[in-house]
Amino acid sequence: MAELTELADDRALLGRTSTAERVSDILRSRIAEGFFPPGTRLSEDSIGGALGVSRNTLREAFRLLTHERLLVHELNRGVFVRVLTVEDVEDIYRTRSLVECAVVRGLGAPPYAVEGIAGAVSAGQRAAREGDWKGVATANIHFHRELVALAGSARTDEVMRSVFAELRLAFHVVDDPQRLHEPYLARNHEILQTLRAGDRDGAERLLAAYLDDSLAGLVEVYAHRVADGGEGAG
Repeated sequence: MAELTELADDRALLGRTSTAERVSDILRSRIAEGFFPPGTRLSEDSIGGALGVSRNTLREAFRLLTHERLLVHELNRGVFVRVLTVEDVEDIYRTRSLVECAVVRGLGAPPYAVEGIAGAVSAGQRAAREGDWKGVATANIHFHRELVALAGSARTDEVMRSVFAELRLAFHVVDDPQRLHEPYLARNHEILQTLRAGDRDGAERLLAAYLDDSLAGLVEVYAHRVADGGEGAG
């Protein structure tokens, strides 16, 4: 399979001190990229062979990603990439609203270090010009990761890394990514400009409305897609 050949290229990332954490990092990234879509069964033999790791190491990596709610183990069937429910999506957005809005609310006096946010905005605009809507989705996630990074908290970054990885599972189920992501390019830019102007309160208001609208739009298309049987078991 071409996918396993590509995955084998990741073997170099493991180095000589291969660990379950490094394997889980690779698989997490691949899941986020849509390399393993929701509902995909993960073969221990194929993935372990592609990465050149032991069955025990791979099982520990699967366990870590199951704990992060990216995978699910089904008795007598194996390990699958999770297919989120609408309730999962709603809970993800509750967490996002609590954390992201609190980060912006807690910013000190301006100016704010928005270089990373600006880079994500530019990347999204560039991907849109190229018609790369998967790239737009990635840039949008980076925008929010950089926003959270303004808190300067490694713990918050770690929590939200898992939340954003789960969010990508929902994105991969949606069959019209342009419709989903395009409206937020301008809104990302507006939040960036508001932060550049030092208007923390204004940025929080924009962000809160943004997340509410994003949730409503995603739930609408996601519910239809799952109801129509757009993804397999998981």
